Amino acid sequence: MCIRDRGKIWWIKYYHRGNALRESSKSESKMVARSLLALREGEIAEGKVPGLVFERVKYKELRDLIITDYTINRKKSLDRVKVSLAHLDKHFTGWNVLEITADEINQYKIKRLDEGAAPASINRELSCLKRMFSLAVTSGKAPSVPTIKQLQERNTRKGFFEHGQFLALRDALPHYLKGIVTFAYKTGWRREEILGLQWSQVDQENWVVRLDPGETKSEEGRSYPLDEELIEIFKEQWKIRKATGRLTPYVFPNKRFYRKYESRKPLKKVDTGKMNNFNKAWKAACEEAGIDKLFHDLRRTAVRNMVRAGIPERVAMQISGHKTRSVFDRYDIVSDRDLKEASAKLE
Repeated sequence: MCIRDRGKIWWIKYYHRGNALRESSKSESKMVARSLLALREGEIAEGKVPGLVFERVKYKELRDLIITDYTINRKKSLDRVKVSLAHLDKHFTGWNVLEITADEINQYKIKRLDEGAAPASINRELSCLKRMFSLAVTSGKAPSVPTIKQLQERNTRKGFFEHGQFLALRDALPHYLKGIVTFAYKTGWRREEILGLQWSQVDQENWVVRLDPGETKSEEGRSYPLDEELIEIFKEQWKIRKATGRLTPYVFPNKRFYRKYESRKPLKKVDTGKMNNFNKAWKAACEEAGIDKLFHDLRRTAVRNMVRAGIPERVAMQISGHKTRSVFDRYDIVSDRDLKEASAKLE
């Protein structure tokens, strides 16, 4: 280890893990350089990574860590992370890891709020940033995770379908989407779980639909025995598949597949495309039915209906795929009809 001057500025030299590191004291005072060298010697003696190493780590390296982590572990939320990263990139690209402090993160929150971003969206971005730092600490690219406090969310949606609204929506949807919403209304399964459902996951002898571990958001498998209405829907879907030479693996094929089936045109190859025009059809059906609903409202509705029907909560959670009780409680919302029924019973 040594100290030498370069022009008017003093520099220090020391070794970490066999690598020579040179660092400017940014001062014309030799005493300042000696103090900096003593600091670095202390860090190395304690087994810490010298601060200079962290100063050279850029935000992009943290970004690469989380992309690699989600890709290797095949996490289904990778697309959601990429959306969060797009906003983080605009603000933090070019920064080094030590510049991203709690104060700077608070400034990022203010900026995103000024842009009109919802607290829930900002919180996803903050969670992404926190995960990036956790990975960086593990890999020796950051000294610690900065304090990252979440914003309070007041925009929890509490929409659900009354039965008449569900029937009106289903009637307004194209024929090939009716089975999808019926299945969602009864099971509370997520949209991607239903749209991605394949015949290999359907036991046609016992009419049980199964999702294996790793195929769900919670990474846990589950199954659902179909009732009579759903059995008829699945039989109709199988009939369509059989009539077209079994050229799709999906229980609910996309619009292109149905068009060829209805026109009786031969399918030349296996159609592996998932549903890609669902949102447009959903929006049009909601307008026709005179309602403003999200597909996720079917999930809330299914939970509420199961509770109303007296199904044990543990069983309802297994059917819908809810892993934590707190989320389940958020969906078990009280409607005006529930309150009226409670008032009538009290009277």
